[in-house]
Amino acid sequence: MLVQMEVQGLLLDPISRQVIVVLKDETDTDVLTIFVGKDIAYSINMALEKVWASRPMTHDLIKNVLDAVQAKVISVEITDLRDHTYFAKLHILYQDSEYTIDSRPSDAVVLALRSDAPIFANAEVIQKHKMSKDDLDEWLENLRPEDFGRNV
Repeated sequence: MLVQMEVQGLLLDPISRQVIVVLKDETDTDVLTIFVGKDIAYSINMALEKVWASRPMTHDLIKNVLDAVQAKVISVEITDLRDHTYFAKLHILYQDSEYTIDSRPSDAVVLALRSDAPIFANAEVIQKHKMSKDDLDEWLENLRPEDFGRNV
C-alpha cells in the first residue's frame, strides 16, 4: 500500500549538523525524516520556494530534458528502508509508456517538487521508520539552544 506524503520542510540536526527532509502523510500522523546533503537541501529549498537559479541546477536540467522530450514525472515512490538508507523510484510517462527509474529519495523529491508530482511512501517503509508527528514534535520541543552550537 502506498501513502501519499508531502514535504513539510527542512531541519538541521544540531548534533550531526546534517539537513533532514521531513515528509508527512496527509493525515498528519506519520512522518519520514531523510538525511540529505547540503547541496540537495539547497535544491529542495529552492523547489519549495519555487525559486529558479539563473542557470539550471542539475535537477532543473533533468526537468528541462524531460520537458524537451515531452516526458512527465508521474510520481515518486519511496520504496524501501535498509540499513538506515532509503530507496526510491521515479515514475515517468513518455509516449504513452510508463518507466520506473531508480533514484535517491532526495533527488526524487526535488524532481517531484519541480514537476508538481505526488510523493508516495510504501506503508512498510513508514512502519520501519515508525516516527509519528508527535515524536517529531517532542524531539523539536526538547532541542536546546546549546545543541545548535555543539561541534561533533
